[in-house]
Amino acid sequence: MSGGSDRDAAAAADRTTQARAPRLRIALLTLESTASAAAVAAFARMQRERLVLVGLSDPYRRAAGGMFGQVWRHLRRSGPRLLPWLALEFALPRLLSACRLGGFGSLTAFCREAGVPVVTVEDVNGPRFHAALREARPDLIVTFHFDQILRAETIALAPQGGINVHPSLLPRHRGPMPAFWALQEEPPALGVTVHRLVPRIDAGPILAQRPMPLPPGISVSTAARALHAMGAALASEAVAMIEAGRAEELAFDPLAYCPFPSPAALRRAARRHRLRLVDAEDWRAAWRTRL
Repeated sequence: MSGGSDRDAAAAADRTTQARAPRLRIALLTLESTASAAAVAAFARMQRERLVLVGLSDPYRRAAGGMFGQVWRHLRRSGPRLLPWLALEFALPRLLSACRLGGFGSLTAFCREAGVPVVTVEDVNGPRFHAALREARPDLIVTFHFDQILRAETIALAPQGGINVHPSLLPRHRGPMPAFWALQEEPPALGVTVHRLVPRIDAGPILAQRPMPLPPGISVSTAARALHAMGAALASEAVAMIEAGRAEELAFDPLAYCPFPSPAALRRAARRHRLRLVDAEDWRAAWRTRL
């Protein structure tokens, strides 16, 4: 009898210790867009007790050429066919949010209510953001639709390193528009991967991965929203595994990088696969998005 009591007491003590153990502290970095805003806000709510800092990348930061520099770069690289997608993902929700006086985007509103500091990230590897990380003291950095590459010294500021949420089945479709490339395959290879951050785009060891079949005929933007929504739950699972010390990493040899599409690639996708970047529902989603 006493042996059983001792075991019960030990189990209770273990549960008490686990309950009192400090939670993993998370710094969340994102670039808000129509595709990702709702998913990132959902992830932040899931991680409310862990979140200690949110960094918002400025898509029109000076180092990236500002608004006109960015548009000109995309025009030279992809041509005018990409402009509706850019407007829907980034420009329109920002313009509408600026016109809605007295309101905040869902992520910023959550952070204000939860008391989580929010900073604008001009240079993720610069001294200003490094200072913010040191003050927040995160254990783990989570990048979720973030457009800046973290150097090794930045990742090292978090004792547990960093993880990234990528809306593709890595090692396939590394790069900024994975849904565009995946939807042209037969059948489309769609899914989400959570992987370790390394100073190379979408190349770190895989922690979690899940396929996500989507109905035929959907647009690139619709697919991206669905994949990012799945990413919020998958990232939370990865955080729980890291916190419990149960995370297993699968290294892989990165395949070719999939860049922003060229004008020829956009024409080919529309002609051969009838692939649309955006549709009417995507414009309605952009109208509803608040950044």
